[in-house]
Amino acid sequence: MLRRLLDLPLLVLMTGITALSMWLPASYAVIHSDYRTARAFFYSGVIVLVLTGLIAIATANRRPRNPVRASLAALVLAYLVLPLVMALPLHEAVRDTRFLNAWFEMVSSFTTTGATLYEPARLPDAVHLWRAQVGWMGGFFILVAGIAILAPMNLGGVEVVSGRVPGRSAEGLSQITHTATPARRMALQAVAVLPAYLGLTLVLWAVLAMAGDRSLVAFSHAMSTVSTSGITPLGDMTAGPSGIYGELAIFVVLVAALSRRAWPGAALYQRGTPLWQDPELRLGLGIVAVLPVLLFLRHWIATAGERGGIGDALHALWGGAFTTLSFLTTTGFVSADWRAATGWSGLGTPGLVMAGLAIFGGGIATTAGGVKLLRVYALFRHGQREMERLVHPSSVGGSGASMRRLRREGAYLAWIFFILFACAIGVATAALTLVGVEFEPAMIFAVAALTSTGPLPSIAASEPLVYASLGAEAKVLLAAVMVLGRVELLAILVLLAPDGWRR
Repeated sequence: MLRRLLDLPLLVLMTGITALSMWLPASYAVIHSDYRTARAFFYSGVIVLVLTGLIAIATANRRPRNPVRASLAALVLAYLVLPLVMALPLHEAVRDTRFLNAWFEMVSSFTTTGATLYEPARLPDAVHLWRAQVGWMGGFFILVAGIAILAPMNLGGVEVVSGRVPGRSAEGLSQITHTATPARRMALQAVAVLPAYLGLTLVLWAVLAMAGDRSLVAFSHAMSTVSTSGITPLGDMTAGPSGIYGELAIFVVLVAALSRRAWPGAALYQRGTPLWQDPELRLGLGIVAVLPVLLFLRHWIATAGERGGIGDALHALWGGAFTTLSFLTTTGFVSADWRAATGWSGLGTPGLVMAGLAIFGGGIATTAGGVKLLRVYALFRHGQREMERLVHPSSVGGSGASMRRLRREGAYLAWIFFILFACAIGVATAALTLVGVEFEPAMIFAVAALTSTGPLPSIAASEPLVYASLGAEAKVLLAAVMVLGRVELLAILVLLAPDGWRR
């Protein structure tokens, strides 16, 4: 039976899983006597499951002509189709809302962006659970697809490691792309990742609950942290009673988004390489160590030594470290001590710094968005080597074949991606201005959507920006940019390349 299920198209299988997952918020609503919301989720799950069963019967014997292209197409279609399914119970459960808004909310959650159109008080608790759950599933999906689909095709940052052309098989990686269906490859990787992913979520849930958060808030924050979606039922994470103890627990878990090596099945790295030699982890922790000190000095100089003591200084340092790691991993949580530090110094939030951190992003093949740390590291090492050659033109770079490949072909591909990323920001900004959004808010919204950092507009602008103020055209454009940022532009180009169609 399981073998027959794994032979189904990946999109059909994921739609069935989505339908079954609707019964968790339905059960929660029943327990809390919210029967209207429970019916919305339960009936939506039943209808979608029946329709999925019929489609599964019709497509049971279908075999794609090109398994490689079918895998990438299934990944892209998942972000186009599944949010429509996920929006059904949300549209039925929330009164006086349009289906467009519900769809936008689900695109934002499934791409782990975390942007929201609704005030927290407007949504029932079961809907808050559904938003966080969809974000958690979206994080798990991209974590699995990063190795099962993108890595064998030299996409998602793997092209920087291998130095090979995106869209072609990466040297040293498994070639099961040509022999197994997308569902089978996803299932194999899911079995490897799920215990750690689920276990880390449950442990963080328990810690946050013991720190003082109520169960729903703790569970939502745990799922949002592990998936780096930044979704919260409070509207602002600092409103939670867990305080600095909860932030410490979240901080530790967010480190896992800096490197793929934190997750099982990390086939992108050489076996036996020490953890402290991981370039992504070293670069990420270096940024988290240095930038908060610079931000602290900014606040300290502004006070001119007249306000605050050692306690305020330590709180300001912690607030900077937590918020830096949060935006670097494209989560978007803001520390309560960060807000206290801005009030202590009287300075506004350096929004450009937060936007830059989101553009840097986390590790490749993780739940984080952005350009990714490995691409930034490759460009840094290439620049460092070029400066060395200016002084010593006949010098030898050294550091082994893998590092030479990273500095040459890897840096070249990283530069191409960076240019495409910058062009995407420009095009998205221009498109938003054409539908009536002012330039500065349009740029911030575009960066937030492309880097999967939904809370960025509330902190990057001089005045907090809200997604609810956008028109229908702007919401559709932002949803498309969210999908583009999550899948990455290189994957879309490979999918549309004429060579892929001919093969």
